[in-house]
Amino acid sequence: MSSSSVITTDIEHAAYLLNTGGVIGMPTETVYGLAARADMEESVGRIFDIKGRPRNHPLIAHLSPDAPASAWGHLNSNAETLAAAFWPGPITLLVPRTERIGLWVTGGRENVALRVPSLNVTQRLLRMVDDAVVAPSANLYGKVSPTTAQHVLSDLGASVDCILDGGPSSVGLESTIVECVGESISILRPGGISAQQIADATGLPLNFSAGESRAPGMMLSHYAPEATLILVDSVEQAMQFAADRQLSKSDWAMLHFDDADEYALKMYDQLRQFDSIGISLVIATLPQARGIGEAVRDRLQKAAAPKS
Repeated sequence: MSSSSVITTDIEHAAYLLNTGGVIGMPTETVYGLAARADMEESVGRIFDIKGRPRNHPLIAHLSPDAPASAWGHLNSNAETLAAAFWPGPITLLVPRTERIGLWVTGGRENVALRVPSLNVTQRLLRMVDDAVVAPSANLYGKVSPTTAQHVLSDLGASVDCILDGGPSSVGLESTIVECVGESISILRPGGISAQQIADATGLPLNFSAGESRAPGMMLSHYAPEATLILVDSVEQAMQFAADRQLSKSDWAMLHFDDADEYALKMYDQLRQFDSIGISLVIATLPQARGIGEAVRDRLQKAAAPKS
């Protein structure tokens, strides 16, 4: 199958495929997702098979801005506050599920991750679909996330029924995931909405939670390129690392952006480019841990972790 027959801008066709049990590449403002209707267990199962993803690893259910989130999850006052402040947008809320969400979506857990994307193309698609749409990143499990339709095609080829092209992702990193169960809230994965923004909206102290994987992106090794990734705090440290080991210019590459927003936007694409030209060692500088820099650091640390 040619790339022209896989990648499309026809939203109605993409919606038709989802409503009839298909699996598609779906653009969002964060990254591209591998999408299926949440109520179609067999279609959701195809997502796990295509990605090589463990079936006990939960998925995010994406909702239209017009859809009542309460149909899929029980939102407490904290979740409602965050939804009002940041939906549509790059934040996912982990809340107790309703019976409408099957355990095949939640990895057998009683909580479900819900998000309302802000990308216009995605919203138009979701309005044409008869249920929530699950959409983990459209790449092989644990690998670098895709931020363009071409990335999805390169990773998954014709194993998807189509790839809806919504242009390059405007955030470039996965959504922030906030657990809203009980009276406290915890950030399970940093993303496009910062911890400070969440604290300002809720007036609550925040916890960055680790422990058992109960939301996407909580595995120790994730978002990993083929290259070995070394993390340093500055360009000077990167240059010193290379000099100390007498690395030639062809042996390594540096991943660095002065601006954290630009880092988030371009990091995955740059890592993919390094892999495509056979770079085996990437030395990446860590941005400051504020704003979206928190999320960039999280992704780099997971990408540099020993591969499972």
